[in-house]
Amino acid sequence: MNTSSFAAFEADARAAGFDQVLERPWGPDAVLDTHTHPFDVEAFVARGELWLTHGARTLHLRAGERFALEREVPHSERYGPQGATLWVARRNARPPTP
Repeated sequence: MNTSSFAAFEADARAAGFDQVLERPWGPDAVLDTHTHPFDVEAFVARGELWLTHGARTLHLRAGERFALEREVPHSERYGPQGATLWVARRNARPPTP
C-alpha cells in the first residue's frame, strides 16, 4: 500500500477490499495484553514504535514499517515512550451470501 500520505494509504486499502481505514494514535508506554480482533489488519507505523508479540515471536516496529495480522490471531502490543500513530486498514468478516 502507498504510504506517501494517509489519503493514499486509505485509497489503496479500500481498493484492496479493506472496509475500515483509520489513523490510530497510542499514548506513551501503552500496553495491550493478549487479545484478538474480528478483522484482518494491515498497518503502517506513521510515528513512534511498538513491540507486537504473536506466538513466540516479537517484532520491534518503528516509523516507516508495516505489519499484517489475520483476524482472531492472539497478540499483544506495547508502545514506546513517545507513543505511536498507526495507519490501520481493517477487513471485517462478511456474512455468507444467501
